[in-house]
Amino acid sequence: MTITDLREGDELPPLPLPKISRTTLALYAGASGDHNPVHIDIDAAREAGLDDVFAQGMLSMAYLGRLLTGWVPQDRIRTYSVRFTAITPLHAEPVCTGRVASIEEADGERRARLDLQVTLDDGTITLRGQALVALT
Repeated sequence: MTITDLREGDELPPLPLPKISRTTLALYAGASGDHNPVHIDIDAAREAGLDDVFAQGMLSMAYLGRLLTGWVPQDRIRTYSVRFTAITPLHAEPVCTGRVASIEEADGERRARLDLQVTLDDGTITLRGQALVALT
């Protein structure tokens, strides 16, 4: 799929990701500064009523951003927003996907409005988002 041929309903190439591991969570905590113990300490997670640690929501948002920047250069992203809908548990295998919701003209640019989401291997959608990207 080339940007010039893009049509409403077209799918972006999916971005499958490796299983979420404790190492992934610890590295992201260090990179992001999100050291909330429920993401890295099983005892803290259990004290909060959870079975185990879970991924930082912003990690999923970062993965979805990676889907976008793997498809268009960063300077073409006009807007990007998300809504968190479920937690991403340890060992889940997220997949980032996107679909062209509409093509529009604004400010002299041809733009695509994208519907985005992160889905786990069990079908749970953990993140829904939208982006507006310039195509020209």
